[in-house]
Amino acid sequence: MTVDGLLARPDGRRACWWGEGHDDYAAYHDTEWGVPTTDDRWLFEKMCLEGFQSGLSWLTILRKRENFRAAFARFDIDTVADFGAADVERLLDDAGIIRHRGKIEATINNAAAARRTIETHGSLAAFFWSFEPDASARPDLVDRAALMAMSTTPASTAMSKGLKQLGWRFVGPTTCYALMQAAGIVNDHLEGCHRRSAVEEARVRLVRPMGRG
Repeated sequence: MTVDGLLARPDGRRACWWGEGHDDYAAYHDTEWGVPTTDDRWLFEKMCLEGFQSGLSWLTILRKRENFRAAFARFDIDTVADFGAADVERLLDDAGIIRHRGKIEATINNAAAARRTIETHGSLAAFFWSFEPDASARPDLVDRAALMAMSTTPASTAMSKGLKQLGWRFVGPTTCYALMQAAGIVNDHLEGCHRRSAVEEARVRLVRPMGRG
């Protein structure tokens, strides 16, 4: 790995260091991470999985993602919001996911909170994208040192506070920043990564969602 955090692939392309070493990571890095999205179901899924990831590696979550989708009705917000005690017990017996009662109950709680967020702001996307930081708040150069210094930001702290006010749980500033990175609200592919320019072009083309009020 170079000082700037890039690794060279056999085909000559350079990529963020964290996306190398496992095929699952590389595929996620190359096809999904950082691509700007306004899809509410995807955003809800990603926020829930970030909550499950706390204390674990993201690779563990990636490898269990299809199991999570099956267990949580593909993260349909209304369906998950209506889960009850029997569903909690069912999920605690599901060896294909992370069997953590607090995180399972938080996911169900957050589905109900997501409905309130949509009712108040029009969509999850409108709420999340409202925290997109101004260019002046971003580092001049996104290299490994800059990325390692940004596990939380003022924007992710504000997002976390706003979510908690809406009743969300397991949504601290670090989790919120991970969501911002994954959803393309910020472009944290490193300078020189083969994906950075494509992600930035997609961000330029994206029509930002409008909230209510």
